[in-house]
Amino acid sequence: MSFYAANEPVCDDTAGSIELIIQPQDKDLGEFSVRRVLPSAKRRMVGPFIFFDHMGPAEFPPGAGIQVRPHPHIGLATITYLFEGEIMHRDNLGFVQAIQPGAVNLMTAGRGIVHSERAGSDLNTTSRLHGIQSWIALPDHLEDCDPAFLHYPAGGVPARELGGVAIRVIIGEAYELSSPVHSYSPTLYIECRLPAGATLQLPDSHQELAAYIVSGEIQIDNHAFAGGMMAVSCPGKSVQLVAGTDSHVMLIGGEPVGKRHIWWNFVASSKQRIEKAKADWKQGRFDDIPGETEFIPLPD
Repeated sequence: MSFYAANEPVCDDTAGSIELIIQPQDKDLGEFSVRRVLPSAKRRMVGPFIFFDHMGPAEFPPGAGIQVRPHPHIGLATITYLFEGEIMHRDNLGFVQAIQPGAVNLMTAGRGIVHSERAGSDLNTTSRLHGIQSWIALPDHLEDCDPAFLHYPAGGVPARELGGVAIRVIIGEAYELSSPVHSYSPTLYIECRLPAGATLQLPDSHQELAAYIVSGEIQIDNHAFAGGMMAVSCPGKSVQLVAGTDSHVMLIGGEPVGKRHIWWNFVASSKQRIEKAKADWKQGRFDDIPGETEFIPLPD
C-alpha cells in the first residue's frame, strides 16, 4: 500500500480511478483555523463547488467562539453543514437562524447578499465547532438572481445504511435517496460514515466527483488516503472506497458551470462583475443586516 503525494496528478490511460489528490492549506481566521481544500492551485472547482473549507474541530472557552462580522457575497450559494456546535446566521434579508449539526443552511447570494456568522447558544459554555463551509457557483443565467435563504432541519435530510455505511444525501440523488435541498444545477453532496473494513461504491456518473476524508483512512485502488485529503476521480471511472479505519467522508460533485473568477467573497463569470461588487461594498451600496453595526472592510 502506498500514499499519494498532495496535488499529484495521477490520471492517465494506465492509471486507476483517481485523477488528482488535493492537500488543503491551513488558513487562520482569527478565532480558529480552517483547512481550505478548494480552490487549490491545481484544481479550482469540482462540479459547481468552488470553495470548500473544513472548519475545526475547534474548542472554545466560555465567552469565546466564532465571530465573523457582516460581509458580502455575489454569484454563489453557500452551504453550511455542521458536525458539532452551533452558528448563528443573520443576513440583510432579515433571516436569523441557528445552524445545528446535521441541518443544511443554503444561502443564495445571486446579485448580492450580506450575512454574519457568530457563536450560537453555546457561547457561555465550553463549546466545540466542527463542520464544512462550501460554496456553489451559480450557473450563468442565475448569477444575478434575487438573494434567498433556505434552512433544512437535520430530520429532513434523507439517510440510510448501506453495507454498514451510514449515508446522508445533502444535495442531489444517490443510493436511492433524493434530497429536498434546492439545487441550481446538477449537484451531488453526500456525507458517509464508514466503519473499519466497510466498502462503498461511489455513484456511477460522468459528472465530476471527489471524496474528502474528514477523518480516518480510505483506500482507493490499493492506495491510502489520510484524513484531510481530497481525491478527485477520473471522469467516467468506477470508484470504490475501502475504510482502513473508522472513517468520515464527504462526497462532492456535479456538472461544471463553466469558468469562474473568485476574489474574496465574490464569484462571477466576468471580472467586471467582481469589480462592480467591490465598488458597491466599498461605497456602502449593499443593504445592512438588522441589529448588526460592524462589517468587514474590503481587503486592500
